[in-house]
Amino acid sequence: MANDPMQQFKIEKIFDLPTIAGHDISFTNSSLWMALTALGVMIFFALTAKGKLIPGRMQSLGEISHEFIANMLKDTTGPEAIKFFPYIFSIFFFILFANLLGMNPYAFTSTSHLAVSVALALFTIGLVVVAGIVKNGLRWFKIFAPAGLPLPVYFLIVPIEIISFLSRPVTLSVRLFANMTAGHVMLKIFAIFIAYLMSSGGWKIFAAIVPIVGTTAIVALEFLVAGLQAFVFAILTCVYLNDVYHVDH
Repeated sequence: MANDPMQQFKIEKIFDLPTIAGHDISFTNSSLWMALTALGVMIFFALTAKGKLIPGRMQSLGEISHEFIANMLKDTTGPEAIKFFPYIFSIFFFILFANLLGMNPYAFTSTSHLAVSVALALFTIGLVVVAGIVKNGLRWFKIFAPAGLPLPVYFLIVPIEIISFLSRPVTLSVRLFANMTAGHVMLKIFAIFIAYLMSSGGWKIFAAIVPIVGTTAIVALEFLVAGLQAFVFAILTCVYLNDVYHVDH
């Protein structure tokens, strides 16, 4: 139904692909927009990679983006974590571009699907676990047992630390998914309300001014949320990477 606010999140096949181990891997509208997101990021930074001694506007924008992510990683995790810069840089701009592209009419917001945000979150936490074990060995598991506590306290602290760690992918994914979904649903509801008032005629046409103003404000807020959610996901990843380099805490 055209007036269904949830219709915009429907996954639709574009063309079929052979199944793998019984799983349907058909190319969908979500796949298309994720591919367009990745392509958009690559094109953007291809345009900024001028290599001039005196940078122009586009090169300056690229250099500022690079410095922003590098400083965030160094300030949050430490200079030794700079090896993770490519991942933090990629995840930030992928989420940012996916969110911004989804703001366009008739576009599909891939980050509004829990499957996408969960995949990003699980890969992030998996990266932290693997990197932590590679660097520290089994000593990495000491993050669940902070040093210097009385022995009886560990029976309480260790389960809490484990639950806290396991909740990270949940909070990472749900935060991104919920914010993008809620904003788009709200915009759709306002758009339906405006269309109803405009089609009713009479004084209701003038009453449509209020939801139009409200929609404009929500659109501005959604652009802010699009950037904020990319930043939150990236900086929390940096925070979680602390577990790789600061085991004894």
